[in-house]
Amino acid sequence: MSEIDITYLEECSKSIGIDLDKRQLCRFLDYYHLLIEYNEKINLTAITKWEDVVIKHFVDSMSLVKVYGSLDKLEDSTKDKKLADIGTGAGFPGIALKILLPDLNITLIDSLEKRIRFLNVVCDKLELKGINAVHGRVEDLAHDIDFREKFDFATARAVAALPVLSEYCIPFIKKDGFFFAYKSEKAEEEISLSNNALKILNSKIENFCEFDIPNTDFHRTIIVIRKEENTSDKYPRKSGTPSKKPL
Repeated sequence: MSEIDITYLEECSKSIGIDLDKRQLCRFLDYYHLLIEYNEKINLTAITKWEDVVIKHFVDSMSLVKVYGSLDKLEDSTKDKKLADIGTGAGFPGIALKILLPDLNITLIDSLEKRIRFLNVVCDKLELKGINAVHGRVEDLAHDIDFREKFDFATARAVAALPVLSEYCIPFIKKDGFFFAYKSEKAEEEISLSNNALKILNSKIENFCEFDIPNTDFHRTIIVIRKEENTSDKYPRKSGTPSKKPL
């Protein structure tokens, strides 16, 4: 397959309860090669060593399984549903989740057209179906009838504070849908600061899952936010406002 130790990915995935089959392993390996190739032309990631990409991108993206307790439950809960990956960058967690969950329909959203071209190449080379990449700013797309409240789930691994991320992501989700925010060990502080924003956005934190990424000292929290009612047309506000004046 390659000089790269593919068993490292296999073992790390098993450590979070995921048994990847041969095709999935090959797709992740091909994804890695494309990431490294295009990273020389586009600034996609500062993380390039195989072992680091496995842990900090692939396994971290798939760690959504921790929220559901098992891969079977995650598969059952997401089958034939729609997920928007907001600010996907190089495709994390969206493409990794698509490799893991082929029956989940995924829309990758990013504001940089060069990254969208890269994502299209990845989806084509990996022969992924039921996934598309969309170029645009979330502040605009969230008000577009084709995207607003059209998704069962949204994800984001962005570094923005939770009140800001929530304003950007929750408008994409249907009533009773879920936003999964991938956060670091500072999550408790962010949760406490997000109460007002979530109230305004008719949502609430239903759960949060804390764990360590295997073979690292990296701590991850995935915050599960459920949307209880439709979002006011006021939100998200125009570009720059959510970060300058968080709800």
